[in-house]
Amino acid sequence: MDSVLQFHVIPGIPLVKAGDDLVAILLAGLARLPVLLQDGDILVLAQKIVSKAEGRLIPLADVTPGPRAIELATETDKDPRLVQLILDESTEVMRKKPGVLIMRHRLGNVGAHAGIDQSNIEHAGGECALLLPIDPDESARRMRAAVADATGRQCGVIIADSMNRAWRLGTIGGTIGCAGVKVLDDLRGTHDLFGRELKVTIINRVDSLAATACLLMGESVQQTPAVLIQGLPPDDSTQSAQDLVRPVAEDMFR
Repeated sequence: MDSVLQFHVIPGIPLVKAGDDLVAILLAGLARLPVLLQDGDILVLAQKIVSKAEGRLIPLADVTPGPRAIELATETDKDPRLVQLILDESTEVMRKKPGVLIMRHRLGNVGAHAGIDQSNIEHAGGECALLLPIDPDESARRMRAAVADATGRQCGVIIADSMNRAWRLGTIGGTIGCAGVKVLDDLRGTHDLFGRELKVTIINRVDSLAATACLLMGESVQQTPAVLIQGLPPDDSTQSAQDLVRPVAEDMFR
C-alpha cells in the first residue's frame, strides 16, 4: 500500500431511481473531479443508491404482516408491515426491545432491522422502506466490469452501509459488497517488531476504507453518496464481503 491515500467525494450525484444506470451516473460525476480514474482506484458507493437503482424500495402498503410480525411489532412498538419486511430479510431474531430489533440478515451480517431503512427515501406516495441489495457482492462485480468496459480501468468497488457494533455507540461505515479489493490481510504466523509471533491478527481492509468514505459521505442531507479512493496498487483479489462474516459457530455473543 502506498503511503498516501486520497479520498475524493464524487460530485453531482442526483437522486437515484429504480432502473437508473449507476455506472453512467458515476462516470459523469468522476468527469467533474480534477483527477483521472486510474487502475487500482476504488469506488465506494452508499448502499442506498445501489438499492434504489435495483428497485429495492418497497411500499409498505404492499406488505401484509403475518402473525409473527404482528407479535414482534407489538413487543417493539413498530409498524407490523415494516417488521414483516425485516423478518423476510433475516434468518434469526438476535435481540429485541421497544424500538429495536437486532437481526441476523440473510447475508450473515448482524445489525438493527436487517439493514432496512426509511431515511433519505421518498415517501410522497405513502410510507416505503429500502431493503439491502439482493446480492451486494454481485452488484459490485457488475459495476466493476461495467466501469472497466467503459474506461479500460481496473478499479475496485465497495458497497458501504452504516453498521452498529456491539459495546460501541454510534454507527460506522462497513462493507456489505465488494469486488476487486483485498478484503482481509491475514497476519497470523508473521512477527511483530520484537519477533513475537502474531496468532490472531487479521486486518479488515475494506471496512477501514468504507468507514473513511462514509465519514465523507455523511448520513443526512449531504447528497454525496459516492467516493473515489486513490493511492492503492491495482488489486485483482477474488475475496468478497462474504469473507468478512464471522461463522455462526464462532459467535461468542449469541
